[in-house]
Amino acid sequence: MDSTHPPDDLVLANRELIVQNREQAQQADALRLSNNELFLQIEENARCAAELMTANKELAFQNSEKEKRAAELVIANNELLFQNEEKEKRAAELVIANKELAFQNAEKEKRAVELEAAETHLKAHIRGLEEMMFMISHRVRQPICNIMGVASTLHKLTNSPEELLRSVTYIEAATQKLDILTRELTAFISDLEKKGKTQI
Repeated sequence: MDSTHPPDDLVLANRELIVQNREQAQQADALRLSNNELFLQIEENARCAAELMTANKELAFQNSEKEKRAAELVIANNELLFQNEEKEKRAAELVIANKELAFQNAEKEKRAVELEAAETHLKAHIRGLEEMMFMISHRVRQPICNIMGVASTLHKLTNSPEELLRSVTYIEAATQKLDILTRELTAFISDLEKKGKTQI
């Protein structure tokens, strides 16, 4: 056996080993590339996770703000409902007050009409009383004065039948006038009372 030439098995084994080493080197290169790709993906995932965490925090903050706004809106709505109820109560009270005021105004108008009618009646009554006072002070007074004059004359007269007859005639005329006047006065007062009753 030649010592300068290795045996064929050894050469083949070396060649096989070289091929295996090359394959392993290729696999190592491929593994390195895979590891680098994996590291890049891990870094990308970490970056995405960080962004996702930031986005989740922002979303949580926004949700918290929305909940606060919703709570504030609920409070504001409740306050608005309360104010609306109060307004409705005030409106109902105002309607009642307006009705009461309208009723009172109508009553005042009735009283004003009644007072005006009473005032008119009172004026008419006063005019009637004034007329009655005129009748008493002038027309009734005249026959009374005549009777008083005749009576005074009778006291001074002698027993002359002519003068006595004349005096009696005067007295009869005066009493007839007084009788007529008292009847007229009675009718006038009765008429005045009737007018007063119809105007009340």
